[in-house]
Amino acid sequence: MAFLRTIPPTKLSDQELVLRYRQGGEKEVLGELYQRYMDLVYGVCLKYLKDSETAKDAVINIFEELITKLKKHEVENFRPWLHQVARNHCLMHLRSPRNMKTVEIHADLVQNDESTHLNGVLEKEENFVKLEYCLSTLTSEQQKAIRMFYLEGKCYNEIVELTGHEWNQVRSFIQNGRRNLKICMEKNPIPTPNPGAGLIK
Repeated sequence: MAFLRTIPPTKLSDQELVLRYRQGGEKEVLGELYQRYMDLVYGVCLKYLKDSETAKDAVINIFEELITKLKKHEVENFRPWLHQVARNHCLMHLRSPRNMKTVEIHADLVQNDESTHLNGVLEKEENFVKLEYCLSTLTSEQQKAIRMFYLEGKCYNEIVELTGHEWNQVRSFIQNGRRNLKICMEKNPIPTPNPGAGLIK
């Protein structure tokens, strides 16, 4: 990112730089704007991606995204908008097929070894039918929350936004659903369903 670091700063506001870039499309203008918040973007990427080199690559990729995105969107407050762009970029990276084999579980959201157990189940394809059966035994709220959190990789706040439930309700659905899944999965093997029965959606 040496290109960005060598752009001399001006006294223009963020909004003025946004307007200038949208009008002229000069990368130097966008570079000056972006370099003001590169440390913020790197911090967001490091928080989600957990690897410094991957986070650095993301900072470069996000700048490239801005080249087109900033021309398409009306941005009144650049800093929070950029924060959301960086967050979405990281979430999309984590949800890509090559990164879906493991699921990060934050320490303050787990109970005992239940999450570790469920993660292990999700990594074994032969358990999918049994897992689908056990999911069907949960309440609709628990089932939806478990699918969104573990299988779709959504965070708590995203589930709150999509379902309309309170944050504590979402947490309860996931924790209770996870506990119920663990109990179900540890029982005797579930008979294999008829051919053509649906697996995890």
